[in-house]
Amino acid sequence: MTPFTRLQAIAAPLPAANVDTDQIIPKQFLATVERTGLGKGLFYDLRFDGDGNPKEDFVLNQPAYVKAGVLIAGPNFGCGSSREHAPWALTDFGLRCVIAPSFADIFYNNCFNNGLLPIVLPQDAVDRLMDEARGGNHMFAVDLYAQTVTAPSGVAFTFEIEPGRKLKLLEGLDDIGMTLTKDEDIASYEQRRKIQTAWLR
Repeated sequence: MTPFTRLQAIAAPLPAANVDTDQIIPKQFLATVERTGLGKGLFYDLRFDGDGNPKEDFVLNQPAYVKAGVLIAGPNFGCGSSREHAPWALTDFGLRCVIAPSFADIFYNNCFNNGLLPIVLPQDAVDRLMDEARGGNHMFAVDLYAQTVTAPSGVAFTFEIEPGRKLKLLEGLDDIGMTLTKDEDIASYEQRRKIQTAWLR
């Protein structure tokens, strides 16, 4: 998993509330367990018409936002069915951070195992960032070390993140990777256990 430390990227505004995981990555793209290639299906029904042509009015199809690395979204982002493909599709498209007033719990948890930083900010802060993302300068800075989001105007907001989750993103580790950092301790325990409970062999 690619570590997340600091990100300087274009931010795209998507103000809709309750964007669910089927909108993020429709069911027809779930036939794979690969994390790559899903970017083409991201927001498919919102990005494309019935003939597969891009909808010009959808934000990620607009020239200013096609290379966005940050998505500024409405409340309850990632609701609906549990599917890890949702953060996979977002990261495969090139998005590394989603900022919203709130997230669905399962989606929020999945983000940390897939290198995607979900940032919760108050609605008024999200509104301010949304307005700036619609302006002429779309370049935002996200600093995980300092836990700040800085808009083009220079206004900055501080966000909260649980220390263990922050460490996972900074180190580029999922749950298995975090466990493997304790590999020597685990091996030492197993060795002691063999000696102390020899009758279990």
